[in-house]
Parts: sequence; structure tokens; C-alpha cells
Amino acid sequence: MLKRRYTILILIGYLIALGSSIYLYQKGISHPVVTDKGRLLPITMKSIQPAEGSKQLQDIVRKANVTNDKISIAGMQHSQGGQTLYPNAILIDMKSYYKILAFDPKRKTITVQSGVTWNDIQRYINPYGLSIKVMQSQNIFTIGGSLSVNVHGRDIRNDALIDTVDSFRLINAEGNIINVSRHENAPLFYSVIGGYGLFGIILDVTLKLTDDELYKTNTRVIDYKEYQVYFQKEVEDNPAVKMHLARISVAPKSFLKEMYVTDYALAENQQELSQYRKLKGETVAIPKFFLGVSRYSDWGKDLFWDVQKKYMKVTEGKLISRNNVMRSDSNFMEFDSSSRTEVLQEYFVPVTEFTNYIDSLRDVLEKEKDFNLLNITVRFVDKNDEAVMSYAKADMFALVLLINQGKSKKDIQDTQKVVRKMIDVTLDHHGSYYLPYYSYPSKKQLTEAYPRTDEFFSTKKLYDPQERFVNLFYEEYGK
Repeated sequence: MLKRRYTILILIGYLIALGSSIYLYQKGISHPVVTDKGRLLPITMKSIQPAEGSKQLQDIVRKANVTNDKISIAGMQHSQGGQTLYPNAILIDMKSYYKILAFDPKRKTITVQSGVTWNDIQRYINPYGLSIKVMQSQNIFTIGGSLSVNVHGRDIRNDALIDTVDSFRLINAEGNIINVSRHENAPLFYSVIGGYGLFGIILDVTLKLTDDELYKTNTRVIDYKEYQVYFQKEVEDNPAVKMHLARISVAPKSFLKEMYVTDYALAENQQELSQYRKLKGETVAIPKFFLGVSRYSDWGKDLFWDVQKKYMKVTEGKLISRNNVMRSDSNFMEFDSSSRTEVLQEYFVPVTEFTNYIDSLRDVLEKEKDFNLLNITVRFVDKNDEAVMSYAKADMFALVLLINQGKSKKDIQDTQKVVRKMIDVTLDHHGSYYLPYYSYPSKKQLTEAYPRTDEFFSTKKLYDPQERFVNLFYEEYGK
């Protein structure tokens, strides 16, 4: 008991320390060392150039063509597989490029520079009763970065982000500004979205918006074997349900067997929306603490799962606006350690394969006693094959895994072995995996998960034959 109390006291102090900012790179010095959010890839860059304007960005690209410098592009740098990094390259930091350029509430469209965050857009459109169609579960990311990884979210009635993009402007490898849409430079439209910054600098984007709505929260705990049928009957076939989120237990007592689900259905009286329209702030201090406890012990994982289920019941029947369902400005998964880090993996599996897939995944993970899996969130993604590197080959459940691991070479190798086993299981069940994360997958796994991989890299070389825009993801898989 004393040992447990001592551990908890250490964890409290540790979590308080996380309030300080983590700087991912050093500014103002020659050849700064830069890393992404996973902090497994510290890379020495030639320089960091904050985006100041379209002409300045054009000049950077044109000068690089003369000096033969490589260019990488960064937003919030949450992609963990080196998508924003390349040795001795010029890093263009887009976060300072954040103006809202045009807004048409009647047509429900907005045009923003690529350094604008989802939070910026939410705050701008919320007074007009409008909402974003598709975004990540957190609103801290830049629009350019989100396009580059073709995100998806909790909305089950809209597809991946590409479905909501009207057009964008791009600085290409020659330093020219071009318009890109489904009708203009179309091959680039389908390659740049989900293209990981390999085709140029996204300047600004026009997005389609939708109406804000009032939802009622419905929650329940179910067995994983019930989930497929539950989702198809109670969620997918119920037009009133607009958003959906689930979690499956990683606690030892109920490992990959128990789930809880949260559905967001249209409230009966939409006129009450005005009472719930104010955008919410930070609300996750307690869950954040228990996530910290779960990092270090099995009993902590069991405790965290019990807390999640109790927290979920508190939300049952509550009313909430669409904008607030999509909103989280919390750094819920922030973690700082000299020897360890936390990385994400995301696997997509057809809805009809879910139960058998979980059984196969459990068979693998129960043998990996040192693999520290902290959380699995489950979402739904409609089939969408617009993007060349589309992950949704069918109607899919997306499983987002949070993994705590060491930073040493051996730790990385150990995690890679488990990740490759999980990907093999996913592929065996006709699934795929998400590309923004650490480059654990093999090239063979990439081409099996993404059958248009050769087309993607051929298009890259067609539009950027000198390989001006590069990153470690391209170095690993595109060469």
C-alpha cells in the first residue's frame, strides 16, 4: 500500500511538470536540431524559416532550386514518422501563416491560410451557427498538416477530410503558385491531400462547412462481440446519430473484451442550441491524471478503465453542441521523459471483420508482456478512395493505439517487432494502417496496405523530378 501511495505521489509531481511547454526545435541558431512529437528522430536541419508570405515562400523555393537545398514543411509536427524532417534541409514552419482570408456563411465555405488551426476556425464560425465537417478529435492542428495526412474524425456522416475540401493553392517545386481542385490540376488534388508535404507548400485552403447542431449523448458498456451489430443497427442505420466514439479496454482484467460506446444523436429541440453554443475549454484534468497512473502498472490500467466507464456514465443524456463534441484544446496525451516517449499507431479494419480481428489482435498482444499499450479508441470511417493514398478501402473501424515505449535503439526495435505483427494481423483481415506515424512498417506492408503506392511516388517524381520537397518518410519508402 505504501509503495502504491509513493508511486502516485511521484506521478502527481510528474504530471504537474508536464504543464511546461516542450520545444520541438531550437530557433535562432545555425543548423538547429529538430524533432517531431514522437521525439525518436532528432535531426539536424540547415535552417528554420518561418512562413511570412507567399512571395517569401516562393523565394525560398526558387533559391533552393539554385543552391540544390532540400525543403521540408512543418505545422504542429504531430506526425511521428519524419514527415516534417530531413537532414540538412530547410524547414519551413507554417504556424505563423494563419490568416482567415474569406468566409461565406450563406454558401458555408471558408478560405484560410494553411497555418490556421481548427481552433481558429471554430472560434470564427461558431457565432454564425456553423461547424467544421471533418477534423481530428483535437483542434490544435494546422489545416495544412491535416490536409497532408487526410485526417478523419468522429463524424460518421462525412468521409475523410478530402471530401470537405473545395480547392487549395500550392507553391510547386518550381516556386510557382497554382490552383488545385477536382477540376484544375486534378492529379495533384488527389496526391497532395494525404501526400505528406511531398508536392509543395499548401498556401491556403477553401473548406466546405456545415450547420452546428445540438446533440444528446447516449452511452453504454458492451462486449466487443456485440459491437459490430450494435454499430450497424443502432448507429449506422439510425440517421439521428451524427457522431460516434468507442473505446476498447486495454486493462488486464478485461483486455480487448469490454467496450464503452458514446453516440451523439440529434436533440429533439434544436432551438435550445443557443444555450449550449459557448465553446468549452479544458475539461480533462482527472482523466489525464489516471492515464498517468496507468503508464506504470497493470493495476493502474484497471483503475483507469474503471474511471473511464464511470466518467462516461456522467455524460449520459447530456446536451452538447456539434462544435463542442469536436473540440478539445487539451494536450491530453502530453508526456515528457528523458528515456521514454509515447507514439501512436492506427489500424483500419472492415466493419464486418471487427470481432475476428480483435480476437487475432488479442492473441498477438497477450504474448507481448513488455508492450505498454495505454489506450485504444475506435472510430468509424466511410469508404473513400479519392486520395491516392487512401486508407479507407471499405467501410472501416479505425483503432487508434497509444503506446508508451523507450527511446533506446533496442526499445525501438522491440516496438517495431510488435507493430509489424499487429500490421500483419490487420492486413490478414483486409485492413490497412495510417501513415503519419513512426516508420515501423516494412515496405512490403506499405504496398499491401496501399496498393497505389507506386502511382503515388511516380506522381511525386513527375511533379518534383529534382526531389526538392523531401522528408524521412520519403527517404524510407519512396526511394
